[in-house]
Amino acid sequence: MDSSALPAVRIGLVSVSDRASSGAYEDKGIPALRHWLEQALCNPVEWETRLIPDDQQTISDTLTELVDQLGCNLVLTSGGTGPAPRDVTPEATLAVSDREMPGFGEQMRQISLTFVPTAILSRQVAVIRGQALIINLPGQPKAIAETLSGLPDHAPPVHGIFAAVPYCVELIGGPYIETDPAVCKAFRPKSARRDKPAEGR
Repeated sequence: MDSSALPAVRIGLVSVSDRASSGAYEDKGIPALRHWLEQALCNPVEWETRLIPDDQQTISDTLTELVDQLGCNLVLTSGGTGPAPRDVTPEATLAVSDREMPGFGEQMRQISLTFVPTAILSRQVAVIRGQALIINLPGQPKAIAETLSGLPDHAPPVHGIFAAVPYCVELIGGPYIETDPAVCKAFRPKSARRDKPAEGR
């Protein structure tokens, strides 16, 4: 499909960290998310970024603002998903949810378990609010990329979560999203694809 014909996608990127939001150290979540998405997406993107502390109400309010007021089709958060007392991103996300999408969290933990047994401590969730998909991601740049891309060279290969994101966004009323297959091949049923095969093929 001609990328120039693709609709714009509005994406919210939220980094949740007490220390980064206070300026104690440089935030790495938002740059890592944006870098990966800029490589993967063919659509033009309108970005909304927020760097906020580990406060449940602040997180919920931010997610609500990004979806309800700013019209984000997709919101990705980074950080705050462990078992520590200040890790409240999942609770804040579920509080603004219309429906939960548990498969995303299950697959994220499966990917991380390939590397560390402590992946079972992660509590990442994904939810639908209105016509937007909200996904909690890890806080470390390497883990963010692995979670989104998957492990194609692993035996057997492990699918990344982003392959399912474009079709999910479309199903809930969002725009048609296309990806660069060299980075992440979006999967959707043949009946939902808009690309047309070349003549003679």
